[in-house]
Amino acid sequence: MADITITAASVVRGPTAKLETGTAGATITQGQPVYRDATDGLYKLSDCNSATAAVRAVRGIALNAASTGQPLTIAKSGPVTIGATLVAGVAYYLSGTAGGICPVADLTTGDYPTVLGIATSTTVLNVDIQSSGAILL
Repeated sequence: MADITITAASVVRGPTAKLETGTAGATITQGQPVYRDATDGLYKLSDCNSATAAVRAVRGIALNAASTGQPLTIAKSGPVTIGATLVAGVAYYLSGTAGGICPVADLTTGDYPTVLGIATSTTVLNVDIQSSGAILL
């Protein structure tokens, strides 16, 4: 399998999604998981195989595109139409690719599993970030 393919223009927050705003510290596209860098406070792309724990500490899903220094809004929790085809009832995880989302089958040795949410339909991801903090051996 592979990371889900997100159509950025189709990413829309649900009415009960909890939001947070900040500033991008990298080029970010709608639908990508991001973390907040503790050293500069900027949002950057997360991935599950980084040796740096901060990079794996997903803060939310980007709801708009932004370049470095531009405003960014993220969904910290709640429903997000993710702009991709999902399987209802399946959990989706942070990918080893920066800013990617994948099914559990794509995780491998050396990854730090982080659940981003569970699909409530074929288009909506209910964001509920859960980090295992453990490495897959």
